[in-house]
Amino acid sequence: MADRTVAGRNGVCYRADMKLAEIEQKALALPERERASLAAKLLDTLPALETDVSDEEIERRERQLESGQVAAISHEEFVRRVKQERGR
Repeated sequence: MADRTVAGRNGVCYRADMKLAEIEQKALALPERERASLAAKLLDTLPALETDVSDEEIERRERQLESGQVAAISHEEFVRRVKQERGR
């Protein structure tokens, strides 16, 4: 079988046939700055998320908040609730 090593950085070589788990392991071992850079580059390759929230929906929700019909929550509370919903 031919060597399928491709160039790497800092003396680290990567194989063209690496499995996703191997790539994840290598990526997670990177320093924080390099992980952030990699994450940003990967996100840039994905299509933009579409939102189904219309301007009218935003205005309706804004009116609900202003009228006291609903209460705002902090970002931390939002994250806590999402994690709870997902069973984490």
